[in-house]
Amino acid sequence: MKQRIQNRLAELRAARGVAAAELARRIGVSRQTIYAIEAGTYVPNTEVALHLARELEVTVEELFTLPQPAEAPPEKLATELLSAQVPAIGQAVRVCRVGERWVSVPVSATPYFLPPADGVIQRAGRAKGSAELAVFGGESTDAQRLVLAGCDPATGLLARMVEKVSGVEVVSAGASSKLALRWLREGKVHIAGSHLEDARSGEFNLPFLHTEFPGELFRVVTFARWEEGLVVAPGNARRIRGVEDLARRNVRFVNREPGSGSRALLDRRLAAAGVEPQRVNGYERIAYGHLAAAYCVLAGDADVCLATRSAARTFGLEFEPLHSERYDLVMHRETAALPAVQAFLDVLQRAALRRQLEVLAGYDTRETGAVIA
Repeated sequence: MKQRIQNRLAELRAARGVAAAELARRIGVSRQTIYAIEAGTYVPNTEVALHLARELEVTVEELFTLPQPAEAPPEKLATELLSAQVPAIGQAVRVCRVGERWVSVPVSATPYFLPPADGVIQRAGRAKGSAELAVFGGESTDAQRLVLAGCDPATGLLARMVEKVSGVEVVSAGASSKLALRWLREGKVHIAGSHLEDARSGEFNLPFLHTEFPGELFRVVTFARWEEGLVVAPGNARRIRGVEDLARRNVRFVNREPGSGSRALLDRRLAAAGVEPQRVNGYERIAYGHLAAAYCVLAGDADVCLATRSAARTFGLEFEPLHSERYDLVMHRETAALPAVQAFLDVLQRAALRRQLEVLAGYDTRETGAVIA
């Protein structure tokens, strides 16, 4: 089995205060090459390795080492399960290592495809929120993977570009903002996405982090600003224009789960309109995620949901905007220093990603990549 060469390039470069772009210029390679080496997805030739060692004033052996042979995960594996819903036996999952933990993330075949997977759930684990898996044979499942929890459907664009540029695979775990942040605090994911708005200040995410996780050191980076609103079928036959229309008897609604930013926005708007939640036909009916909610409208199972413009665009549905929100990516400070995460964050600065977010998702990307904490 071919061994992956380990390297200390990111650590030594940071210790000497040398930016990736500057180091790349000195040795005559691209910045992306530096990130790929740090992420372990590219092994430099002898000439490049010697140049790196000379520029950083270390030996090649101090930069690059061969690890002990890594053990592949066993065919049966106990994991912590990242799911807002109770999964079924046989549910396909992706398997990742976060620190010293094995975690499994259910993947969905909705609506049209059979997704790639590393194994299936064999039985519920002994501890709550855990599962025992039957794992497929093959390559190790913990190498160069980041677990990103959240609800933004457009992070798929980011994930594909990160893998294309750096080889780092991003596994998305669907979750409300509060659940994603809870998993982050528990060390079950690398990055959490959130769009929780503080009702008093109008600021997103930072007040919640300071209140709920005092003393925790987080790095917070903006992904984008989006519009959230009412998603309806083409033609909008029910003439749904605002949240007050949700109280009409002939309107079927599908809601988001408690703890989601969308649920909080809906509750604020209903209160402002003087509409009691029990008057909304479908208030207790839950769809987990913006795309899942929009798909209910597409399938005719609901007349309206509250979701992002990107979710409406994905399924060719109409959109009535209600509110602009900022979606941030949150991680622990030490996680932000990992080479794979640095490669992930570097993609946020790419014009190609911003263009896709603007055109395909309708996002405002003027703050994309900005570090706010």
